[in-house]
Amino acid sequence: MEKQTWSRKEFKAYVLLYAAHCNHFEDIEEQNYILSKVDIETYHSIHTEVVADSDENNLNKIQQYVSENKFNQSEKEMLIKEIKNVFFADGTVDVIEKKVFSILKKIFDS
Repeated sequence: MEKQTWSRKEFKAYVLLYAAHCNHFEDIEEQNYILSKVDIETYHSIHTEVVADSDENNLNKIQQYVSENKFNQSEKEMLIKEIKNVFFADGTVDVIEKKVFSILKKIFDS
């Protein structure tokens, strides 16, 4: 896989959009939360990439970016908090979202 050339803002959008899309249903509350964290242009440019990638590709890209870019502990904690907020944005967290959260948490904790 080639090196990801995202900015931090684009990476954040990718992770949050993946979290929203992981169960193949993006709720309006999830979209609104993400739009409160990233601008609309970044949202739309990254959204297409997230939807076009397979789940495996999504996770591989996230893991690769995290391993190639230095995140301090507070940045990791903030991203985990924001991912959690995406999952809770619609008031429920399904089994798929719980599983994906666990995987993403492991990626950021490594």
